Amino acid sequence: MYPNNSALDPQLYPDSWIDAWRFAANVHQGQKVPGSDLPYVYHLGAVVMELLAAHAESPIDDINLAVVCGALHDTVEDHGIPTETLRQRFGAAVAAGVEALSKNRTLPKDKAMADSLERIRRQPAAVWCVKLADRIVNLAPPPSHWAAEKIAAYREEAGVILSTLGAAHAPLAARLNKKIALYPSGN
Repeated sequence: MYPNNSALDPQLYPDSWIDAWRFAANVHQGQKVPGSDLPYVYHLGAVVMELLAAHAESPIDDINLAVVCGALHDTVEDHGIPTETLRQRFGAAVAAGVEALSKNRTLPKDKAMADSLERIRRQPAAVWCVKLADRIVNLAPPPSHWAAEKIAAYREEAGVILSTLGAAHAPLAARLNKKIALYPSGN
């Protein structure tokens, strides 16, 4: 549905990016970033900004797919938007990318991330980049109510994401590695 091109051609992308952003803003309306008063679109915007900054450093193949999936990446997981809705509106590649980025809630929690990472690995590298950017953004200081064990597990999970998907984009991998090093160990 949207053009696949690694170049940032301003004539091609604003409409698809704005359409995805508007859709996500409507879906996440009223949702807050956990542990804050920030609207959830802050998180989505931060993920997209990570992607664009990384692309400026070293081009991401199919930046359009990355940005659109970045804007939409939590619509299925957080709000149950059917992937068919995404397919009809944004195309098969976006729907498949967002579906892969969404944890399967029917799986036990300890298996859901491994399943998602396996599905992401079957997607184009642009989708891998979305997961890297998402975890970079999520490695902000942990909420004060998190137990030390949860903080340690979240940090460890970030390392698994890096080792599984880091090959997709060296600058994003380096940034995630740095964020992991700065994240509390939980001890």
